[in-house]
Amino acid sequence: MPVYEYKGLDDAGKAASGMVDADTARAARVKLRKQGVFTTSIIEGKGGAIEGSPARNGDRPKGQGLSVEVDLSKYLNPIGITDVAIATRQLSALLGAGIPIVESMEALSEQVEKEQFRLILREIRQKVNEGTALADALEDYPKVFSTLYVNMVRAGERAGALEHVLERLADYTEGSVELRGKVASALTYPAIMLLVALGVIGFMMAYVVPKITKLFQDMGADLPLITKLVIAASDILQNYWWLLAVLTVGGAIGLRYWYGTEAGRQKADDLILRIPSLGRMFLMVSVARFASTLSTLMMSGVPLLTAMGIVRNVVTNVVLQDIIATAQEAVREGQPMNRPLRKSGRFPPMVVHMISVGEKTGELSPMLNRVATTYEAQVNRRLATLTALLEPLMILVMGGIVFVIALAVLLPMLQMNTLAGG
Repeated sequence: MPVYEYKGLDDAGKAASGMVDADTARAARVKLRKQGVFTTSIIEGKGGAIEGSPARNGDRPKGQGLSVEVDLSKYLNPIGITDVAIATRQLSALLGAGIPIVESMEALSEQVEKEQFRLILREIRQKVNEGTALADALEDYPKVFSTLYVNMVRAGERAGALEHVLERLADYTEGSVELRGKVASALTYPAIMLLVALGVIGFMMAYVVPKITKLFQDMGADLPLITKLVIAASDILQNYWWLLAVLTVGGAIGLRYWYGTEAGRQKADDLILRIPSLGRMFLMVSVARFASTLSTLMMSGVPLLTAMGIVRNVVTNVVLQDIIATAQEAVREGQPMNRPLRKSGRFPPMVVHMISVGEKTGELSPMLNRVATTYEAQVNRRLATLTALLEPLMILVMGGIVFVIALAVLLPMLQMNTLAGG
């Protein structure tokens, strides 16, 4: 039976280490947990050892080596927003059942499936057990817990309503995942159709057209203009494919570099918002995210100025980021938020009006929640419409290109048949 060297913490929170035998590393952790040891790392050793014996320097037999478990889960199976949403929901339920935060974190770490996430939760549990605030412990892992997440938890701790804030945070995170999934699924089918179309067209231009071209050249036929254009395109694809590949890759790198500059991203994001139909949908997604995030933060007790700073980073379009930054500065100076939003001309009039009403009545958070609900529903409808329109449009475009290639091949044949019949 394999022997594992472990390091961890006992029930009193003190460091513990030693050796234990078990069939697998997971079984070793379960076995140690029953003994009251909370493992932070475990590695497999070669040779025998007495279960639970201390692993001090010099106690390990000579020649005994350790083969370290290489954890690739964080690369092959990274921690996603869905994992965080599920964990948040579970933690809220545990706290709601009256279980103390340390015990809740311990139970939560045993429920998650991904090893990397489990280790992070255990480290957070240890920090909380040592007296660190939960928000401060979460702040040490910015790649897992966003600034929005940390600030909401901090506000919940200060207000003594952590359970309710976590529940609200879980609702928000799950809603973000759902909205992102709908956008991705709406664009997946057209992208696949485009790749298939390019593959079919490339095959016809690279293999089918050249063979028919050779036949026409051998016969010395006078070819129509459309056939000459298709043959020229086929020759370019065959002889200069490497140049096309270089230009494509170079163009992609150039665009990426240009978009990475402040001026480039400003122009690109402005152009995105001006695209007919699609720009409107992108704006709706951003407005829904803005309203939902700001409402959730305010309902959780985060001050308005702090919440607006967080929301500015949640919105990805820099044009809208600048508008929110201007509105934040206006609020800092004691002015209403709706004025800079209206002046920008980017935010829909209905949204500005509802925010204005919310500011006047002191019901800004509920009003923002209504905005988010309304625009999320509009995004869903537009996505459904867009998907329904893109499918036949892609088929028509693909069919049109294939028709042109087929016409370029058939016209010379019809001409030769006519001349032969005459």
